[in-house]
Amino acid sequence: MQPEATLNQLKNVLDNGQLPPSYGVYFKNTLVALCHALEDHVLQTCSVISEEKPLLLVTFQQGKWYLQEADRYYDIAQCASEVAIAAVADSGFATHKTGQLDNVSLVHLDLNDSLVEEWNLIIFAPNYAAMVLCHELSPDEYRADGYPQVDTERKFYGLWTFDRTLVQTAAHILTERMRPYNPSLADRLLEKQKQISENINTTPIDLTGVVSRIVTYLQTSQQQLITVNRQKRELVELEGQALKLNRNLAANKLQAFLRMAQKIDERDHDNPIASLQVSALAEVLGQILDLPTLKLRRLRLAGLLYRIGLAEAPIEVFTHRASQLDEASAAFWRDRSIFGSQLLATMPELEPIQKIVLQHLEYWDGSGKPNGLKGEEISLEARILGLVAYFQEQTQPRGDRAAMSLTEALEKCQEYSGIRFDPALVESLSTVIRLTELGLMKLPDRPSQLPTVWLEEAITNKT
Repeated sequence: MQPEATLNQLKNVLDNGQLPPSYGVYFKNTLVALCHALEDHVLQTCSVISEEKPLLLVTFQQGKWYLQEADRYYDIAQCASEVAIAAVADSGFATHKTGQLDNVSLVHLDLNDSLVEEWNLIIFAPNYAAMVLCHELSPDEYRADGYPQVDTERKFYGLWTFDRTLVQTAAHILTERMRPYNPSLADRLLEKQKQISENINTTPIDLTGVVSRIVTYLQTSQQQLITVNRQKRELVELEGQALKLNRNLAANKLQAFLRMAQKIDERDHDNPIASLQVSALAEVLGQILDLPTLKLRRLRLAGLLYRIGLAEAPIEVFTHRASQLDEASAAFWRDRSIFGSQLLATMPELEPIQKIVLQHLEYWDGSGKPNGLKGEEISLEARILGLVAYFQEQTQPRGDRAAMSLTEALEKCQEYSGIRFDPALVESLSTVIRLTELGLMKLPDRPSQLPTVWLEEAITNKT
């Protein structure tokens, strides 16, 4: 961590050089959760009285999450007196509606400024103060474990606190780091901080809600780690069963994965052949696009395994719509591609399949997960899988949502054309559905080649 880092400067100005107990090394997932908990508090305590609105100082690390953050900060800005956002010039904030707001100031960071390695949120209000300060580990510090391949597994030095003195000190440091880019903005921000400090509301504000959310988020992050470990233990048990069928280690592990995927479908009573149907329809689109045989084979297998990240998910994931899930269950649903990828990564032979599963929740416009890939940065197979998985899900009931017809499900996909999904693929899917509706073809309910481990008896019972 560079000497000019905000965390280092804060440590150096403290009397004892001791950062608060929350200081440590955090995964990016945890930091996202912490920031969202504090941002949620701003939104949920939004005041119409301008003197009560907080000042927000924000820096976004160079990366690919800007679109989602820009959308979120449009709402947050309505509840703030002023928001200063520091990010690289191509972050998209300047052309986004958030960047056009009168109370939002943008600082375009130089790529050589170490601030591009930081991720900070400072909230300074008359009745409370809060912050999250973060700085990513350097390549040398990563060296022991290797640089993470999944964005959410990146690690940061970080801290969070409600200590007003610490927050005020950090706000001053961060403002001075923005000064070279816009001196008049820095002067205005310091004056704003002074005004807030001189008009502190001594009435204690109830921070129980935000603390509770932070604890929940942290517990959820821990639960995700536990889940991966549980899934790996289950995989070991299933491998033992598969050994009775085949002595080839690679085949045993693949059989274990396929059995695990089948068990997941069995838990989903409303959609018990999801993996089969997704694999089959993905194969049809791949054939229309004239994919080579090897890519078709990988796409077919990825379709069978795309839900494997839900192996330890609460039953509510299968019985409720995503908007109805609690924080813990929603985390399983949101990060299912990461969980699945982590499991598949235990078998190097499945690396191409693992990448397809990891990327299938990425969106065409760059707002997806886990790495914010955009357009053709997402593999074609993953784009196909993501579209087909969403379409198939709409054709089945979920919670209080009734199953859609093929045409209705297609219309939902078309609404997201160019946003979530590749427009060319949506058009290919439209062709398939039109032919089906005209009776010129029939949607397959299983891929052309099905591994023998996928029990025919179970398929017959489901269909």
